[in-house]
Amino acid sequence: MTERDHIDNPKLSLEAAKAAEDAEVGGNQRSLRPWEKHFFFWLCIAYTSFHIWSLNFYPIDPWIYRSMHVSFGSAIGFMMYRMRKSEQRIGVPWHDWLFGILSVLCFVYLLIELDGLLFRTGGAPQTMDVVIGFIGTLLVLELTRRCAGLTLPIISIVFMLYCFVGPWMPGVLHHKGIEFEMLFSFVYSMEGVFGPTTSVSSTYIILFIVFAAFLQVSKVGDYFINFAFALAGRSRGGPAKVAVLSSALMGTINGTSAGNVAATGTFTIPLMKKVGYPPRSAGAIEAAASTGGQLMPPVMGAGAFIMAEITGIKYADIMVAAVLPSLLYFLAVFFMVDNESKRLNMRGMTPDELPDVGLMVRRIYMFAPLVVLIGGLVSGYSVIRSGTLGLISALLVSWLHAETRMGPKKILDALHLGGKGTIQLMAVCACAGIIVGVIGLTGVGLRFSSLILSIAGDSQFFALVFAMAIAILLGMGMPTTAAYAVAASVVAPGLIKLGIEPLVAHMFVFYYAVISAITPPVALAAYAAAAISGSDPMKTSVTSFVYGMAAFLVPFMFFYSPSLLLQGDDWVKIGHYAVTAIAGVYLLAGSLQRWFLGPIEGLPRWAAVCCGAVVGLGGARNRRGWPWSCRRHFHLSKNS
Repeated sequence: MTERDHIDNPKLSLEAAKAAEDAEVGGNQRSLRPWEKHFFFWLCIAYTSFHIWSLNFYPIDPWIYRSMHVSFGSAIGFMMYRMRKSEQRIGVPWHDWLFGILSVLCFVYLLIELDGLLFRTGGAPQTMDVVIGFIGTLLVLELTRRCAGLTLPIISIVFMLYCFVGPWMPGVLHHKGIEFEMLFSFVYSMEGVFGPTTSVSSTYIILFIVFAAFLQVSKVGDYFINFAFALAGRSRGGPAKVAVLSSALMGTINGTSAGNVAATGTFTIPLMKKVGYPPRSAGAIEAAASTGGQLMPPVMGAGAFIMAEITGIKYADIMVAAVLPSLLYFLAVFFMVDNESKRLNMRGMTPDELPDVGLMVRRIYMFAPLVVLIGGLVSGYSVIRSGTLGLISALLVSWLHAETRMGPKKILDALHLGGKGTIQLMAVCACAGIIVGVIGLTGVGLRFSSLILSIAGDSQFFALVFAMAIAILLGMGMPTTAAYAVAASVVAPGLIKLGIEPLVAHMFVFYYAVISAITPPVALAAYAAAAISGSDPMKTSVTSFVYGMAAFLVPFMFFYSPSLLLQGDDWVKIGHYAVTAIAGVYLLAGSLQRWFLGPIEGLPRWAAVCCGAVVGLGGARNRRGWPWSCRRHFHLSKNS
């Protein structure tokens, strides 16, 4: 496929986008027979409708609800995903029908034995408890392998093996050992698979995925992209700036990096190439911008919901705290793009290539679903109530125009799309629950925290560097939601023990887990963008890392100044810290792109790097003291 094909043939770009989105989830979606398509369609609708009804009108026991979420979601997943990419057959093979039936039977057993399981979990399990736990755990691992790759299942298996080899492990990793029966009865329970991570996927995640599906099917979501084109398309290097702005807007409702790439990159990448960006740069800009969508409230790639579940901090507080860090991320990418457009003398788009600005302004009410959602959260409504109101408002707004109006067929299509889109995150959260369960069973989380403390000593700075490396490494091989869930269990407690506030510690880990989507050698968002731009995936990932490099300093900024998380202090101080952080990001972006009020090379360029770090971190002089002080880095005691 040539570069000209991508620019002139939007159909090819749409196909590339679909291939890119499939690539992040394993590329295993199978072709179904006609009758299977109908069955799958109505099964997804029933799955989605059950969740919406139960969440809003008829709540049921959490164990039953979450096991239904996992079991019936797994049955859909085994229909949806092939066992191997090389599988060529059309239709669901007998063994996947068997896997789906076994998933449902696991739920039936839990439903029948619920009263007994409530007393036996973690104590003296019966033989069938262990058998069902073993089968259910294997099914979760297999489905996760199909839809999210090998890394997360392998890590889960390593954690389970640790239960048996603990007596022979040295130092802080030593424990007395866990019996086989105890492991699987514990892991396949409310302490593991059906624990906090599945609680999030069965409530908040599915609701917001359905919300995004309604915006997508009604085409109301397309208004976000058109609005960005109308606003920024005429500026120098316009399509690249549109990619940043539209990814920020789409990130408010679409919490996955590849999904964001597919939604906005289909339009922006060919246009970036048209105005002079090389294919590698076009894909890299879109990947860097789309990755930031997971930092943008209110959805935040489901990470905020897991954070709220783990920390007990209100979701609305987390959403508010994420505002400035997410804006700093997008400003960093925007400055990088703007400086490059000046350096390469890029042109903007002509008026006839852009949507009518007046029409976009007159239809500003299309943002109503997002306003209703955020307004509900800020006003104190629950996440579920706010999400439901946002969904209803999306439906109502769609009726204002014939081209967006949702009738019964489109509503069913949105419910089907929502159910289908939930499966990967359901599997990822259930599999992450295995790891969380093992951490709780063996106490390895506390031991790992002790290891961090022993390595970092009394230095919070070195502990944060260590946490950053772990979060990025975990995120390279698994979806960022799972990477954060694991890192939050094993790394964040150690940071908190060093005296770092829980919100700061968890937001720090979450931020770097998200950035791992553009960090080589495994950069899933960059690979997705490369499929659309027609560039080399590895070169695109390196370039996307460069575009996002100025944003790598942001978590240290809000560590040294928690005011950037809008915590405490008055608005004057918060404004001061925000201005110095923006100035630091701007200097870093200019030095990285070799342009600061003109070309900049050599010693002045490196001076700009140092100034950017000093201004960005130095302006954050809060109760922690100056960030570059020796006392701060090497001699800060736990009680300082």
